[in-house]
Amino acid sequence: MENQLNLFSLDDGQETRDHGQQTTDSKQARPDKGPAETNSILNPSVSILYNSLEEAKSAAMSCKKCKLCEGRTNVVFSDGIENAKIMIIGEGPGENEDLQGLPFVGRAGKLLDKIFESVGLNRKEHLYICNIVKCRPPNNRAPEEDEANACSEYLKAQIKYVNPKIIILAGAVAVKGILKKKDVKITKIRGEWIELEDLLLAGRKIMPIFHPSYLLRHEWNKAPDSPKAMMWKDIQEIKRVYDSLA
Repeated sequence: MENQLNLFSLDDGQETRDHGQQTTDSKQARPDKGPAETNSILNPSVSILYNSLEEAKSAAMSCKKCKLCEGRTNVVFSDGIENAKIMIIGEGPGENEDLQGLPFVGRAGKLLDKIFESVGLNRKEHLYICNIVKCRPPNNRAPEEDEANACSEYLKAQIKYVNPKIIILAGAVAVKGILKKKDVKITKIRGEWIELEDLLLAGRKIMPIFHPSYLLRHEWNKAPDSPKAMMWKDIQEIKRVYDSLA
């Protein structure tokens, strides 16, 4: 186990916070109030505004639907392959992502890559990676509800046209956006497979996991019940289900 947990380490001495996930995870440390129903950003309609993934991407590149457009350097639409069986949905771009126009390319992204590469999966061959919002929120804060809603048509198109069998929700913001849960403690639902009746999500296996920024802040903890140890269990389960797909 020690060797496997070392796979999830980035010993470069840099700061551990990539984006607004620090705010999100600090909320997770509060007593759990239990899940509450709210509107998913994919609801109430599952109709798709765009006729193809390329059309959705083209629209996103010049999007001005919300105030996030005012401070962006680049729209961060996606990375990976467009027929991937696994889609990873994160929160939103951080500084590195905004500069490069690609999701998960900072320290958290490097760790995410290491986690999936530990079971033989990578973004060039197996994964499609995107976020709830496509533009960087100021000061790396969590996206606001209206911002997530403004981006929802792009995310709907991504899910429909990539058509993944598995959707991984990285962090609480992604969980709250995709699942109909307002107050949720990710430590209680991470690693669980969730299946929804929503027409766009039906038939897909959905798993919440810790955001890699959260794992970076718990770098020191290598206990059997540490976040890193739980992530190791989760990635093995993801790979097991991936291998079982036709």
